[in-house]
Amino acid sequence: MFKAQIPILAALLAVILVAWGWLFYQHWQMLSLPMSQMWMPPSDTAAWRVADFALVYSMWAVMMAAMMLPSVIPMILAFHRVCRQRTIKHYRLSYLFTLAYLMIWFLFSSVLTLLQWQFHGWSWLSPMMDNQSTVLAVGVLFLAGIYQFLPIKNACLTHCKSPMGFLLNEWREGVSGALIMGLRHGAACLGCCWAQMLVMFAVGVMNLPAMALITLLVIAEKWLPVESAVICKAGGVIFILWGALLWTFQS
Repeated sequence: MFKAQIPILAALLAVILVAWGWLFYQHWQMLSLPMSQMWMPPSDTAAWRVADFALVYSMWAVMMAAMMLPSVIPMILAFHRVCRQRTIKHYRLSYLFTLAYLMIWFLFSSVLTLLQWQFHGWSWLSPMMDNQSTVLAVGVLFLAGIYQFLPIKNACLTHCKSPMGFLLNEWREGVSGALIMGLRHGAACLGCCWAQMLVMFAVGVMNLPAMALITLLVIAEKWLPVESAVICKAGGVIFILWGALLWTFQS
């Protein structure tokens, strides 16, 4: 059974590695290139051009793929396994399911792009996309922490932690079914993790260690065999304490 899943797993890992490789390359450019050779988002919102929006959007879209795809591997493999058992075109449907899932995060990347555009205009982010507003950082951390305690977070995480439960309740046949299921699972994951993604504005948009830590947190939430409510509250305490300490030492 596992041997039949190797191609889809290899494809997922390849996309994840390419996405992280691109992020490392962008980070290296920011550290190594002289300022005169480096593209940076304009500080004035009126100065943004289509190319600036496109570059920032591409950055967020790749970041969402790099950070979220690792956590959804069990769901994609479960979907692929069910498709194979039903002797239907499992590879094509699995790729469509994954693409539909990513489309939700690519749409959310548009929201993140618009937020970044406005934050630069308010001088809350530096041209290097680092945070330079304690209010923004603390506000984002408190928002992420409080959201962890809300019932909707627990409901979305419970959904994401049960791949077979999702497939049993949401199964639909064919290409349209794979797309619908991918969109629905993506929406549940967005409901689970959107506030955690905003934390990147608090720590610096291209902060690679922070990306890795948030990715590990998302994976732990979805993979650990612990009740979702417990994991949610633990994460909430961490974010709120982090925000409180930041406010104490920087205010």
